Amino acid sequence: RIVVSRGRLRRLLWIVLTLSAVVLILWQCAELLMNYYSASVSVTVQFQKLPFPAVTICNINPYKYSAMKEYLYELDKETKKALETFYGFSEGKSKVRRSVDDWNSTGSDFFEQIPLLKVEDFSRTATELHSGQKRKIEGSVFHKDSSIVNSGDSNDIIGFQLCDANNSSECALYTFSSGVNAIQEWYKLHYMNIMAQIPLEIKEKLSYSAEDLLLTCFFDGLSCDKRHFTRFHHPLHGNCYTFNSGESGTILSTSTGGSEYGLQVVLYIDEADYNPFLVTSTGAKIMIHDQNEYPFIEDIGTEIETAAATSIGMHFTQSRKLSKPYSDCTETGADIPVENLYNKSYSLQICLHSCFQKAMVESCGCAQYAQPLPAGAEYCNYKKNPNWMYCYYRLHEKFVKEQLGCQQICKDACSFKEWALTTSIAQWPSVVSEDWMLRVLSWDKGQKLNKKLNKTDLANLMVFYKDLNERYISENPANTLVILLSNFGGQLGLWMSCSVVCVIEIVEVFFIDSLSIVLRHQWQRAKKWWSGRQQGRAARATASDVERQGHENHACVDEDLPTFTTALRLPLPQDSPLPRTPPPNYSTLRLETAFTEQLPDTLELSQH
Repeated sequence: RIVVSRGRLRRLLWIVLTLSAVVLILWQCAELLMNYYSASVSVTVQFQKLPFPAVTICNINPYKYSAMKEYLYELDKETKKALETFYGFSEGKSKVRRSVDDWNSTGSDFFEQIPLLKVEDFSRTATELHSGQKRKIEGSVFHKDSSIVNSGDSNDIIGFQLCDANNSSECALYTFSSGVNAIQEWYKLHYMNIMAQIPLEIKEKLSYSAEDLLLTCFFDGLSCDKRHFTRFHHPLHGNCYTFNSGESGTILSTSTGGSEYGLQVVLYIDEADYNPFLVTSTGAKIMIHDQNEYPFIEDIGTEIETAAATSIGMHFTQSRKLSKPYSDCTETGADIPVENLYNKSYSLQICLHSCFQKAMVESCGCAQYAQPLPAGAEYCNYKKNPNWMYCYYRLHEKFVKEQLGCQQICKDACSFKEWALTTSIAQWPSVVSEDWMLRVLSWDKGQKLNKKLNKTDLANLMVFYKDLNERYISENPANTLVILLSNFGGQLGLWMSCSVVCVIEIVEVFFIDSLSIVLRHQWQRAKKWWSGRQQGRAARATASDVERQGHENHACVDEDLPTFTTALRLPLPQDSPLPRTPPPNYSTLRLETAFTEQLPDTLELSQH
């Protein structure tokens, strides 16, 4: 039978509770440290005068088809032949005269190398468009349409085959379930090759001028014109014009919300001069962005239609995230090992496009036409780079599958501006106002237009702030050193009733006092060592003095007479005996008797 006293039980319980409190405190502190780099989001709304964003406007058709026909003669001819062969569609022969520069002198030969194919029942055989002959399909087959969509009869599969110019056995067949998609993709492929060979100055003349695109302009209730627009050439959209680009050093702002105080423009689309094979929709593309941001029209542009008034209301939001160690974003992009080819502020899209273009130049030896040209590189074309199509498609496939490493290298920007758009569309002009408005706009167009305007050639655009509330979203550190210490003190007070004074006393007892004891002990040892060292030096100095002055009797130096003990402590001579004080003659102390003979009584005692 085990008997436990109440005192022991009380002490055991106290120890268990103390250990439990310590464990809880340590666990809470560990959790606080693990969640130290966490952020809280704050939203601030301010009503103030807002800067107006840059508005970039492009015609969906990049170049006037009437001016481009001479460069696209062979390509259009092959495309019409494909329509006639596969679908029985035929047109009259083109009366367009060939260009004297003969841009497509090698185009026909290359069309024969990369013709449109009609795949028959996935049997690895296909019919060529140009010759009508059947060929054996080598290499992999890539279906460009979604596998979810029903592709229909396999006899309707149309595509084209790309092969490595250095190795004919390396081929890839790209098929499409829709003939429209196949013809457009094939046409764009050859179209980019042709445009890459035309100088920039000529392409700017082939595209739309500001006078061609803009009919009327109003901003904040005041009239504006082409001087408020800045032109820049986009590879896929031709001449684009940016309102309020900020290149002049002035950024326009607005102090009133509503459609009447924003940007209002009427655009001339000229649908009759569209390229029928390159674009299949009519209208314009716009993008609202910051002045330091590059407008990626082809990626996130908003399309507006003709014969309609498109109203775009905006809400402005500015966001900022914390950089490392709170999130994996970059402030300026300087820490990203990818060259910025766009000469604009860093963004994720700029990084991805620049990374792909760099990989294109390294792998294929030339640059892709739709992106800016790196230093020392040139755009791909048939004449200098006959293998660029196959290389481009293979590289793009790796990029989509995130095998190039661009998605892993590129990061989001920590700060960015965003305009949330709300779009509404109304019929424009109305039936009752159509006649007089078209007449007036035709008269405003003047001598540059030889026909009456049609409402399908016009588009009305309005861009404005719905309100002047600026929303600022920011991340702030959820924990600081002060908050961490406060939470730690709260845990100590909750579980151990411990205050700051208690913590200071604990630190004083366990650290300061212990340190002072250790330092005092070390000081005593050092002091003792120093004393011994000083005594040793004194002894050595005394010995050296004796050697210099000769040996002398130390007993005679002292004022007191030497004793027997001090005499024995005198140093011994090394070579010759030193003169010493003779010891006392102890024989003088012997008692001399006055009797010469021993007395008889003493003799008897000795005998006994």
